[in-house]
Amino acid sequence: MLYNPPHPAETKILTRRFGLPNSESLDTYLANDGYKAFLKATGMTSEQIVDEVKISNLRGRGGAGFPAGMKWSFVPRQSPKPKYIVVNADESEPGTCKDRVLMENDPHQLIEGVLIAGKVIDAHRGWIYIRGEYRYLIDIMDRAIDEAYKNGYLGRNIRGTGFDFELSTHTGAGAYECGEESALLESLEGKRGIPRIRPPFPAVSGAFQCPTILNNVETFCAVPSIILHGGQKFADVGVPKAGGTRLLCLSGHINTPGVYEIPLGFPMMRAINELGGGMLGGRKLKAVVPGGSSCPILKAEECDINMDYDSMAKAKTMLGSGGMVVLDETTDMVQFALRIMRFYQHESCGWCIPCREGTLWLRKLLTRLNQGIGTSDDISMVRELAGNMLGRTFCPLGDAAAMPTISIVEKFRDEFEARLARPASSRMPAPGDLVSIA
Repeated sequence: MLYNPPHPAETKILTRRFGLPNSESLDTYLANDGYKAFLKATGMTSEQIVDEVKISNLRGRGGAGFPAGMKWSFVPRQSPKPKYIVVNADESEPGTCKDRVLMENDPHQLIEGVLIAGKVIDAHRGWIYIRGEYRYLIDIMDRAIDEAYKNGYLGRNIRGTGFDFELSTHTGAGAYECGEESALLESLEGKRGIPRIRPPFPAVSGAFQCPTILNNVETFCAVPSIILHGGQKFADVGVPKAGGTRLLCLSGHINTPGVYEIPLGFPMMRAINELGGGMLGGRKLKAVVPGGSSCPILKAEECDINMDYDSMAKAKTMLGSGGMVVLDETTDMVQFALRIMRFYQHESCGWCIPCREGTLWLRKLLTRLNQGIGTSDDISMVRELAGNMLGRTFCPLGDAAAMPTISIVEKFRDEFEARLARPASSRMPAPGDLVSIA
């Protein structure tokens, strides 16, 4: 189980049932306020439910941070087409593992969030799209769904409310690209997982070209608390424009890595020193990847910052998907940049030229620089090429590759220069590395 024992600095809302005996079971869930929010929602209008979600200031936890209530309000409820709910559980962002612990420890919370969303738009069918590498989590979710069916919390006339809903899991095939919502929908429909041109957006034309609510696991898991206790109570936990808590996946060169639930606005250095137990081996902090590998990196002197959407934007980075990686003074930033780019080049779906060619050439250039056989002009070329990718791809994967690369080159250019200045005897390429960019 990838969840640490409760820490005094945490604010437990989504994880309050973690650690209970058989926390993944329906019996435990029902004994601890389970499905009360859904039953309450059946007595509310769609507008009342959406209003509570808007009041809560819940923003999407998948990375984009778009207000969930506003997103739900875009669905045309008078459309004659069927309406669907899709859960994005294709958690593939390096450094991120929060959805994993939510499904592992409290799967019924996710199911209840889906049911409430279904009630909002009168949807009667939903899917939980889970990355293929999470095979054991698919089994956990399938058992929870089976329990819900057997006890009347899924299926026809749920608990006598007159509301019908069918839910199942859908297995991804290990493609990072399918974390992008339109590529996920293509994969769900049995096609190649490549992004769609938007608009239209999923709220209008989503799964099978029908109106669809598509959110991240953590976003849906926050909904039962919002409905049961009121949106204002959830909003009060966070900051003015972003309510509630979020799960922080804390890893890297720290003493106590793990997944922690913190209120939005929590100080980053406090997360490192209190939740993370300080720097491993007493070494100095060098940099932080604040929200997953796609986020611009922060140098140590930039880390005295609160972790909320607006504060991070002012620092020219993002809260992202909550995958915070702490790097100490021993980290080679040239190798780190190359490692990130290898990932994005491998995961590019190849649909658009700026991403397909850009990630390939960035990997080649960074490999050359890592071997110490490039030139100073190559460093500038990396920056220029990454900049030319920004905003020019069908989906955010191109931006995800470019943004951390730009920040690393700009903030740690001295390390790239130093690599080129090393004696020739120390520049031997590693086995299997590319020697040239030809």
